[in-house]
Amino acid sequence: MYQRDRDRVLHSGAFRKLQYKTQVFVYHEGDYYRTRLTHTIEVAQIARSLSRNLNFNEDLAEAIALSHDLGHTPFGHAGEEILNNLMKPYGGFNHNEQALRILTKIERRYPLFDGLNLTFETIDGIIKHNGPIRGKPTPLLLNLKDLMKLNFSAFGTGEAQLAAIADDIAYNAHDIDDGLRAQIFKVADLDKLSLVSPLISEIQSDFGTIEESRLISELVRKIVNTLVADILTETMSRLQKIRPVYSADIINAKQPIVSFSEELTPKIQQLRKFLFAKMYRHYKVNRMASKAKRVISELFNLFMEDPTVLPDEWRYLDKKNLKNNQARLISDYIAGMTDRYALLEYDRLFDFKAKL
Repeated sequence: MYQRDRDRVLHSGAFRKLQYKTQVFVYHEGDYYRTRLTHTIEVAQIARSLSRNLNFNEDLAEAIALSHDLGHTPFGHAGEEILNNLMKPYGGFNHNEQALRILTKIERRYPLFDGLNLTFETIDGIIKHNGPIRGKPTPLLLNLKDLMKLNFSAFGTGEAQLAAIADDIAYNAHDIDDGLRAQIFKVADLDKLSLVSPLISEIQSDFGTIEESRLISELVRKIVNTLVADILTETMSRLQKIRPVYSADIINAKQPIVSFSEELTPKIQQLRKFLFAKMYRHYKVNRMASKAKRVISELFNLFMEDPTVLPDEWRYLDKKNLKNNQARLISDYIAGMTDRYALLEYDRLFDFKAKL
């Protein structure tokens, strides 16, 4: 049944749009760099491999992994940040919750229901793939909790935890790949990192001097292997301690069961700090973020002032609480845009020479 969930996600419009949504670099900066789609496929592959080794349900882990980024806006985290600021008077914006809106409301493909009608376990895994829900749940989460009898205080299933940690592996390793090939930093800069330095030494010892493209590929492969091996060892150790018989034993554990080891965690944190400073705050990325904020702000404000310029299929509104509903509908429309569609829509609406 989780195969059906996976297939419905794969055939959804939201999944196809990930092809032209930014991971770090905007699509037109180069064909090589990862998009939300290629990142999602990599996460799903890692989640499946981990599940197979740990005897978890591969199809469930894959369905959760394939769904985890569906709610992202165009232009990466910069797009989410500005859309959240614009939506604060109306309940804010969060890409994890937006994924749930897509899966339960926005996708309209079937005659009998809105959304994709996914199983309880897949929806629960998407909600809690980052752990139990803390703080005050949103109206959407409360509604799903009532409909599906969700337990917000418990951890996600092992498969949900695997999908989340597979995401960490993918973006850490593959942002290094993209950053090196974009020449934002060099291999020598990575030699200062405790996780990466021994791997560079291994490659040099095994192969001597090799061309940089091969060096980068081998380094990324070794990083992924190191992280995966550590997770398998640590998770098997934690499973041995609780000896679960049912999935509830993992959900109700006092700590996550799927985890990096205590030894590796500070090394990963050092790597994340490096990527944040050297890559996510690089001037090329900052320029994209600045453009994203301008494009999304002006589109949102125009649609709020004059919703008649929205496409016909996006002009359905519940008359009750009209302003909030209008803002949420506009948020759904903008969040569903790809990078290139957002730029095209901006030109159509603000450039008098552009074709309508």
